[in-house]
Amino acid sequence: MHMSDAMLSPAVAIAADVAAGALLVIAGSRIRKSGRENLVPLMGVTGAFIFAAQMVNFAIPGTGSSGHIVGGVLLAALLGPWAGFLTLASVLIIQCLIFADGGLMAIGCNILNMGAMTALVAYPLLFRPLLGTGSDRRPSVLKIFMVSILACVVGLELGAVMVSLETLASGVTSIPPGKFMLLMTAIHFVIGVGEGLATGAVIVFVHKTSPSLLEGDGHAKTRRHRIKGPVIAFAIAAAVIAGGLSFLASSDPDGLEWSIAKVSGSTELPEVATPLSSGSRAIQSATSVMPDYENSFSGIVGAAVVLILVWSVSSLLVRKRQPVAVSTPKPDRP
Repeated sequence: MHMSDAMLSPAVAIAADVAAGALLVIAGSRIRKSGRENLVPLMGVTGAFIFAAQMVNFAIPGTGSSGHIVGGVLLAALLGPWAGFLTLASVLIIQCLIFADGGLMAIGCNILNMGAMTALVAYPLLFRPLLGTGSDRRPSVLKIFMVSILACVVGLELGAVMVSLETLASGVTSIPPGKFMLLMTAIHFVIGVGEGLATGAVIVFVHKTSPSLLEGDGHAKTRRHRIKGPVIAFAIAAAVIAGGLSFLASSDPDGLEWSIAKVSGSTELPEVATPLSSGSRAIQSATSVMPDYENSFSGIVGAAVVLILVWSVSSLLVRKRQPVAVSTPKPDRP
């Protein structure tokens, strides 16, 4: 669902950039106020895991399309909505700058469509209240899967609708809006089911091994020794997926490319040159050292970069401030 610059007008792109930037500032503020140092390694390894998992496109039988997980609901369930949103936004930024996956001008739209709709809407409004996780509740495996599927489907459907509306508002393509939205919502419904199954499987594993991670605001009570196991598990999973399983990914176009091809005859749209799009393209060309994941080490490199970036940013946010020593003047002796 990574939008390209060719789908957007500068006005729509700038508006989305401002909105996404404001949400990122809020996310940083929320994480700083939480003071959760144990959040740092978990954000890093789950970010690397989601980057690797997004490289594994699964084929959708009978359509000629493929899909991959977005990961917003899963990240929110493990980290909380704001930390999950910031982690997923970091993944999208790395994908854009280093691998030219999604347009740089469109980065705000992609953060809103994939990050905000899943971590900040579907998770708090559906997943968390329906699952009812907490120290006094033990949801069944079936319930975890059903709630995961519902939240992922709704999150992706909202993202698909957002893509359609942003394209329509931009007015720079000849894509018929009604048909495009129908195709987008149909294919992303199926992708959402697939993501829901994958999300449910991971959450069941975490629920069996470290249930305290799924207690919402109770994250703050999770001790360091309870974080160590999940950190190691996600780090190993990220390395395995990025180093091997990503080569098994389907080569079929993803849901967005498939929808575009169905209405335009091609997965690529002609770009309308504007100063903003030209500048964005020039910057992205300079930063994308592995465009289209063409290097065989793209998965490992990308996961490592995401790990370092998220770990560094989160460390700065939760770093404890040293108290300023206040010296008290001694009274003068007579």
